[in-house]
Amino acid sequence: MSTGAAEQAGDGFHEEWETGPTVARMVLGAQLRRLREAGGHSLEDAEAVLRRSRTWISRLELGRAELRLREVADLCAAYGATDRAAVATLLGLARQANASRWWSAFRDVVPRWYEPYLELEQSASLIRAYEAQVVPDLLQTEAYTRALFGEHRGAGEAERLAELRAVRRRILHRPAPARLWAVIEEAALRRGPGGRTVAFAQFEHLLDVCDLPHVTLQVLPLAADAAPPVAGGSFSLLRPPQPELPDVVYVERLNGAVYPSGPGAVPYWHTMNRLVLAAAPATATQAILWRILRGL
Repeated sequence: MSTGAAEQAGDGFHEEWETGPTVARMVLGAQLRRLREAGGHSLEDAEAVLRRSRTWISRLELGRAELRLREVADLCAAYGATDRAAVATLLGLARQANASRWWSAFRDVVPRWYEPYLELEQSASLIRAYEAQVVPDLLQTEAYTRALFGEHRGAGEAERLAELRAVRRRILHRPAPARLWAVIEEAALRRGPGGRTVAFAQFEHLLDVCDLPHVTLQVLPLAADAAPPVAGGSFSLLRPPQPELPDVVYVERLNGAVYPSGPGAVPYWHTMNRLVLAAAPATATQAILWRILRGL
């Protein structure tokens, strides 16, 4: 199933996420949902307590809406939660969800619809990405990023985006790094921005990251047989570290993004698995990179 078809099938997942520490909101929402269901309470009961719509309550339980501390306390009382430690944990999660954002220093170049992705990425235990146009963000050199954005956004904004991506790349080099599995179209490697100097440095970096045990990079050759159509273009799959939380998909559009999760993420996993099978094996990636590099 193509991403375009998946989007059409999953219109309910097109709603926006309120900004803020996303993973804390997801954990809080999941725990409030379990507390509500364990007490036999309905969404209508939550509506009556908070005087909010059922749609908003559903978004809250998916981790897509912010909740004030008073509202958390009201729900706990309505659901019959008497364990002080459990209530304190929920209030602590609410404080985290309303805390300052680590990306605040980059607000000049980060649109609001992109903020949930930044936190999901930094918290993810596994990131799987398909990229049709450019080198995946986390594998770009700063020079590549500057060249990519410099022509259309100007040198100042391109420099800020390069700085942001440098911060984001730290998840691949921390003591417990995120696992990254990326599939990139060969065409994206052949049409990189910035000329030969930038391209050579970028290829050198990709060759190096292929040696990292937690990074898997595959190339989808130009002549790949049975490559599945991906009508919606590039996308990323993110797995939160908490096993009770659903996987989340990030699909960027021209002026926004959608974040399918739970059942809405399943078609993207199937598409990614088919891309992995159609791409050259990871053991061949360095040889492919050298072949392309010699032709530059």
